Amino acid sequence: MLTRRTLMKGALVAGAYAGGIGLAGNLGGSARAKAATSLAARRTEAMLTEHGPTKGAMTYGDGEVPPVLRLRRGDPFALRLDNRLDEPTTIHWHGLRIDNRMDGVPFLTQPYVYGGDGFDYAFTPPDAGTYWYHPHCNTLTQMGRGLAGVLVVEDPSDPAFDAEIVLNLRDWRLGGDGQFIAQFRPRDAARAGTFGTVRTANWRQSPQYDAPAGGLVRLRLAATDVTRILALSVEGAEATVIARDGNPARERFALDHLMIGPGQRLDLALRMPDAEGTVAVLRDLRGTKPAALASFRAVGASLKRDVRDLPALAANPLPEPDLSAATQIPFILSASAEERPKDGICGSLGYNFWAINKVPWADDSGDPTAPLAEMKAGRTYIFNVENPTPQLHPLHLHGLVFRPMNSNKQAIRPHFSDTYLIQPDEKVQLALVADNPGDWVFHCHIIEHQKTGMTSYVRVT
Repeated sequence: MLTRRTLMKGALVAGAYAGGIGLAGNLGGSARAKAATSLAARRTEAMLTEHGPTKGAMTYGDGEVPPVLRLRRGDPFALRLDNRLDEPTTIHWHGLRIDNRMDGVPFLTQPYVYGGDGFDYAFTPPDAGTYWYHPHCNTLTQMGRGLAGVLVVEDPSDPAFDAEIVLNLRDWRLGGDGQFIAQFRPRDAARAGTFGTVRTANWRQSPQYDAPAGGLVRLRLAATDVTRILALSVEGAEATVIARDGNPARERFALDHLMIGPGQRLDLALRMPDAEGTVAVLRDLRGTKPAALASFRAVGASLKRDVRDLPALAANPLPEPDLSAATQIPFILSASAEERPKDGICGSLGYNFWAINKVPWADDSGDPTAPLAEMKAGRTYIFNVENPTPQLHPLHLHGLVFRPMNSNKQAIRPHFSDTYLIQPDEKVQLALVADNPGDWVFHCHIIEHQKTGMTSYVRVT
């Protein structure tokens, strides 16, 4: 039987995807065909606890921790994914507005990459900021075992900092012996998700970093966990939010119990203490067990910097929605009790607990469901999103950015984003310009919610 899967694995592999790609990256110029960087997805052992190496972790590259990839806005980038795993995988470039064919979603934008095979990604990033990369195949297992790295797109016109620290914040599901245990429990997947047992920053428990006393540190935070929602604060130093989800904050503000969910990022200007040896601590204050995620020790004589003197970050070239001509589209998040799927986006958990507009993601062995919305390129749309469920959902839209506004539950500071953390019983409007053609996935980034139905896509033509 000819299905979407066999077509993607056959005709596309033999055609447009064969032997490397040189694609024009819309929203930012053309990209080189030959990969200048290679990145291997592979298994490894990781020192995550005091109990010795954790076996069966997954990483990118040659080291233990997935590398921070650094790109420059407007410069072509090419990367060869070398899959050394014993299962298919892909790379999704979370938050980047790039060509749809580079988005890394199996069955929708590219064939998956079998073990022993490779795939050439090529694009030009149009925006600067903090992003990340991860698979969109067997997502709960692969991300849960470590396959997620931070991606930084630099802008040469950005202001100078005295130091920069990048933190990959995530949990691990480990038993008392430091080895992996079951990644999820169905009863938890139907609620907030299954939480990890070991919390890390850059694969270390509460690491400490040195930074110049009295200096300004650009602290880039990426929430790469599959489940945990954070409420972040810094103790012992002044921390100012300067960017959210890759885009400069229109109005800077002090970090104080700011919640972010899986998939979201924060850029902070951390003004270090003046006295050498003084330690500032990044904390997660949410839940019954607040945790110190990382700490920062002041070293040297004070530089006596003032965050108020820090120039603004360069703005990204984002189109402003025309609200007077916007078309409104409803999206209702809900629970689901439909028949279990045979397959999901590159693997299934075997359950349907969640849905968007009462439709859980369909069986991928045939054609997927129709898009939730079809949008015309260049026009403005408003997603009217309602969350009548009792859970928080970090909603991520691939390939596009939106401006959150008009929530009935929380005050919204003006900003652009690709991931919105919607609260229980919240109604919010997400305004966007459909400026990037393609089929773009729209899903909850609590991966158990994504994999049990809270996933779909929109189409821009």
